[in-house]
Amino acid sequence: MKSIAQKVFDIEIASLQYVALMIDDEFSLAVDAILRSAGKLVVCGMGKSGHIAKKISATFTSTGTPSFFMHPAEAFHGDLGMISASDVVLLVSYSGETEEVLKIVPYLQYNKNTFIAITGNPLSTLAKNATYHLSVCVKQEACPLELAPTSSTTATLVMGDALAVALMTARDFSPADFARFHPGGRLGRKLLVRVKDLMRTDKLPFIDTDATFTQLVLQMSEGKLGMVIVGTSGKVHGIITDGDLRRGLVKYDDIYHLPITSLMNPNPMSINEHELVYDAEELMMKHKITTLLVHNDAKVLTGVYQIFNQA
Repeated sequence: MKSIAQKVFDIEIASLQYVALMIDDEFSLAVDAILRSAGKLVVCGMGKSGHIAKKISATFTSTGTPSFFMHPAEAFHGDLGMISASDVVLLVSYSGETEEVLKIVPYLQYNKNTFIAITGNPLSTLAKNATYHLSVCVKQEACPLELAPTSSTTATLVMGDALAVALMTARDFSPADFARFHPGGRLGRKLLVRVKDLMRTDKLPFIDTDATFTQLVLQMSEGKLGMVIVGTSGKVHGIITDGDLRRGLVKYDDIYHLPITSLMNPNPMSINEHELVYDAEELMMKHKITTLLVHNDAKVLTGVYQIFNQA
């Protein structure tokens, strides 16, 4: 069973590499047509191609290209009214001869819609009549009977992804844009939520500059943030993290009698409480830290944000 699985992967990877070599100027023209469109991208397919078409449409919708899936059989019984003259239509049929899909073509031509065909046969009826054709012809299906669509559906799916990614790039689609379409996900939370909404504000571990080493350790333990803030909310002199403490124990022979300011980082990173969580975490990853002090517009400390506390 393991060897069968590996063979399927090998065949489908080879198929994708073969299809990639066939990408030509039609792809660029198709992307440009979708970009210039004032309407939506309507995606249509039947059977297995229909399932792939639904996923392709969902990817477009979530990445900045308004789209919806239309079932070809339903289209021929009234749903063609969903297509406006400004829409671009993407028809998916590996054979290029799917009857339900071909029935839509005369209407698209009458309505003067730009339509793109994804097929495995450049000489098919669908390919010849399309405004633009994208070939996903594969040499071999992974199915040992050469019957079940496997390599061909994978190639079709990846072609759809290629279109979506090309459009994302052309539109300068940003992580913030993605988050607006996915407000319920972790990325949406990071890109839409402000630091003030997630920062720790209660029982912040402040300590005076003249505190003893014992007081430092006790305050760090009680604060449960792995750090203490030296100073007050109005005047922060620095911070001491548990990492600073460990390094001090190695570096100094008599750490217990040292002024705690010898262990202090006098220039801790901070961020305004109104900044996005996304920007805060980008800053923390850039500087390889896990804690940010948070201040308001008056530069008064209002909280602490820590990346490892965010699920």
